[in-house]
Amino acid sequence: MCIFATRLFLGVLFCAPYQCSGCPLGCECFAVTHTVKCVSKSLLRVPQNIPGYARTVVITGNNIHQIGAESFSELENVTNVILSNNRITELAAHTFSALINLSFLDLSGNQLALIHPEALSIPGSPLQELDLSCSLFNFTALTDLATALRWGGLWGLLRLDLSGNRLALLPPGMFSHVPSLQQLLLSNNSLVAVYSGTFSGMDHLETLDLTHNAFGTFRNDALQELERLGNVRILLGDNPYTCSCEIREFVTWLNDSRAQVDVDAVRCVSPAGVTNVRLQGLTVQAIGCVSPVLPEVTDLTLQTSYVFLGLVLGLVGMIFLFVLYLNRNGMKKWIIETRDACRDVLEGYHYRYEIDSDPRLGNTRETGNYLPIKLTSDV
Repeated sequence: MCIFATRLFLGVLFCAPYQCSGCPLGCECFAVTHTVKCVSKSLLRVPQNIPGYARTVVITGNNIHQIGAESFSELENVTNVILSNNRITELAAHTFSALINLSFLDLSGNQLALIHPEALSIPGSPLQELDLSCSLFNFTALTDLATALRWGGLWGLLRLDLSGNRLALLPPGMFSHVPSLQQLLLSNNSLVAVYSGTFSGMDHLETLDLTHNAFGTFRNDALQELERLGNVRILLGDNPYTCSCEIREFVTWLNDSRAQVDVDAVRCVSPAGVTNVRLQGLTVQAIGCVSPVLPEVTDLTLQTSYVFLGLVLGLVGMIFLFVLYLNRNGMKKWIIETRDACRDVLEGYHYRYEIDSDPRLGNTRETGNYLPIKLTSDV
């Protein structure tokens, strides 16, 4: 009995690491840990005949460009799949549908250019962690991913890593179809702004990582979007913040927000006078603002000037009317004299017109001798 037990122990000890049989060519199989590893074997496709006891499948450092539904057939016991750095460019429809117990999927370090809308669809939505860091080839891949998140039915996804993908913007509502998400990692991208609706539908978020991006400041709509997340941990450090007047609203939000922000890492990069200074607690004088209500003061001064001008013009008008009132008799006499003078001039013009228009005075006008003419009438 002791001899049999010794042989059985030695058999397990020496055969378990490679399973002695049933392990795909070029892979290492560990029955004790339920693990299959195919690392840097220049594989062109996912190995077939992976042992049924496998719980973790590690396939990294190969040249697998496309994976589809046939890649993981009859592996319903697998819970962890690591496919990093395989130069994968395409995820076909229902690629992981056979992995009905899959909870962790690592696709980092690939070159995904085409993602089918149902590539991440798995019956029962078992997936909890998805790592897509440094894996999206271009912006088209990002839009494909947004569609895949919408149609994938990933209701149980808790952690999503999109760091290191050179993302410049995020489609509004991209994460609204993963409502259980607790951790969203967006570090080491090129994000410059957060727009309204970017994080809509994320009611269970606990950690948002926006470190090492290209944020110069956060405007009012972005701050409202972050504030809607509630009491979450938001990492905003290591961004090139420009501490000018435009950053005033962001500083106010840092001082008053209920979010858990890594304020020690949120520092000014420019201008030179405030380099490496913490934004939290920064005064308006330090960022070059005379007063946070300067535009209102300017408008008030302008309105005061208009009121003063109106008062001066009104006073001048009253003085003018008062002078006219004091000289009303003289003004009346002057008006009458002016009227009489105008009447005499008009009468003179009228008399000259009657003389010029009388035909009997035509000869006299020609010779220059004006003689009186006696007008008679025949009875």
